[in-house]
Amino acid sequence: MNEAVLHSAPRIDAIDGLTDVIRDLLGRDVIEIVDAYGELSVTVVREALARTLETLRDRLAYQQLMEIAGVDYPERAERFEVCYHLLSVTKNHRLRVKVQTDEDNPVPTVTHLWPVAGWLEREVFDLYGVLFEGNTDLRRILTDYGFRGHPELRYSEEQKRVVYEPVRLAQDFRSFDFMSPWEGAKYVLPGDEKAPVAPTPPAPPPPPPAAPPTKTPKTTDKPSDTGAGEPASGDAAKRSVAKKADAEAVKPARTKKADAASDASARPKTTRARKPRSTGGDA
Repeated sequence: MNEAVLHSAPRIDAIDGLTDVIRDLLGRDVIEIVDAYGELSVTVVREALARTLETLRDRLAYQQLMEIAGVDYPERAERFEVCYHLLSVTKNHRLRVKVQTDEDNPVPTVTHLWPVAGWLEREVFDLYGVLFEGNTDLRRILTDYGFRGHPELRYSEEQKRVVYEPVRLAQDFRSFDFMSPWEGAKYVLPGDEKAPVAPTPPAPPPPPPAAPPTKTPKTTDKPSDTGAGEPASGDAAKRSVAKKADAEAVKPARTKKADAASDASARPKTTRARKPRSTGGDA
């Protein structure tokens, strides 16, 4: 094995005899096995891809599909290589499986082995135009429908080089939907069909009927309707007037006495001088 390592990634220890085990296990499906730069790459027949990956997963414990990458070699008859990067968690080892194809021949899907392959296959289809047979959700991600080749560049047979061209955004196959899913779409979103259907809540009770409007304002027809008592007698009214007059007559006299008392209190008091006592000798 070549000991030269061209990158700073941690080196993965090789498994002795793994190349022979893979060749014996896959048989005629193997086209080439290359062990270089500390990595093992296995090229297999395109039609046998799904069977090969299933064997590597179940028999050699490569449990995880980490990535699907596309490579373009314009000088080849089958210009595209699709690379599957596998990881064995139990063996701490990585393995690359490759197939070759072109613009017309599809590659078998592996979504039934790893559901994550659905998105990874869509990326390769979106950027390189590689078709995947059996993928039921092979939709564009970035480029537009009807696009052929790599975004903004393609290989020109006339100029024998890669040329850049602006992307054409044809809208013939697009269905725009400006309704937000949070506002409630009128169709079933992908995946919602798996969710349990919530029971319909009961309808709220109807509101009570409103009181009919009054045509005329409410008035009192007689004193008893207001809650007032019987009116006072006339004699009581006369006695009240007489008492008031007597009070007014008494009030001036009381005022005069009060004024006199105030004047007396305001007048200064005079001190009476005492006579000196006479002695007995004078008499």
